[in-house]
Amino acid sequence: MKQIIRWGSYPIIFGITAVAQLAIISFDLPYWPLALLIAGFGILVIALLERIQPYEPEWNQDHHDTGPDILHAAFSLSLIFTSLEIATFTRDLLPLTELWPETAPLWAQVFLAGGILDFGLWFMHWLSHKHHFLWRLHALHHSSERLYWLNGERRHPLSALLLAGPGLLVTILLGAPAEAIGCWFSIIAVHLAFQHSNLDYSVGIFRNVLGVAEIHRWHHKREYEDAEVNFGEFWMIWDQLFGTFKYQVNGVRVGEVGMRERMPTRYLKQLVWPFLKP
Repeated sequence: MKQIIRWGSYPIIFGITAVAQLAIISFDLPYWPLALLIAGFGILVIALLERIQPYEPEWNQDHHDTGPDILHAAFSLSLIFTSLEIATFTRDLLPLTELWPETAPLWAQVFLAGGILDFGLWFMHWLSHKHHFLWRLHALHHSSERLYWLNGERRHPLSALLLAGPGLLVTILLGAPAEAIGCWFSIIAVHLAFQHSNLDYSVGIFRNVLGVAEIHRWHHKREYEDAEVNFGEFWMIWDQLFGTFKYQVNGVRVGEVGMRERMPTRYLKQLVWPFLKP
C-alpha cells in the first residue's frame, strides 16, 4: 500500500481530476457546480492520504494556522473558481487579437492557455522575491512553519491577484476562450494541494518538469537565500530555462521551513502585516 500511495497518488488523483475537468468543457457540461465538486474531491483525497502516509508526521499537527488558512483558501479558491466569469467579463471589455487558434481541439487550447498563465505566474512569483513590497505581500505564503494540503492557498488576497493578473490579462488579450482559462485554473487547484502537501509521494524523474512537493519544498526553506529556487507553479521548465531549478535527494524536513520574521497568527492581522513598517 505504501508504494501504491507513493508512486500512484499523483498520476491517479491528478490524472482523473484533470480529465474530468477537460470533459466538462469538451461535452459542454455545467461548469458550476461540477468543476468545484471535482477539484474538491481531489483535494479531499489528498488531505486524507496525508493522514495515512505523511511526509512529516509533525506537519499534520495544527500550528495555530488551520483557521487562518481556511479563510485564505476561501478567497483563493473563490478566485480560482470564478476565473471563468472573470475571463468572460474581461473579454467583453478588451480589444481581443485574432492570434488564438480557435479551431484547435479544446484540450489543446486549455494547455496553451495554461502555458501562458503558468509563465505569468512564474514571472510574478520570481518578481515577488525581488521587489520589497511584492515580497511583503507574498511573505504570508512563506510564513507557515509546516507544509500541508491547505498551505497552497495561504496567500494575501492582493498577492494572489498580482500573481495571476498579468498572465490572465495576456491570455485574454490573445483571445483565449473563457472556458479554457477556467478549466486550467480548476485543474491547477488540485495540483497546488499536491505541491504543498504533507504526503510522501514521488513522480520520479518527472520532478524535473513538474512542480511537485519534493521540488517545491526547497522554495519554502527558512533560509531566504536557499529559497530563491523553484518558482514554478505547474511546469518547472521556466526554472530550468532561467537557472532557478534545484533538487537534492536530502529533502527539506521539520524545522526548516517558514520565515525569519514573525508573522501574526490571526487572519486580519496577517492581511495588515505587509503594510506595517518595514
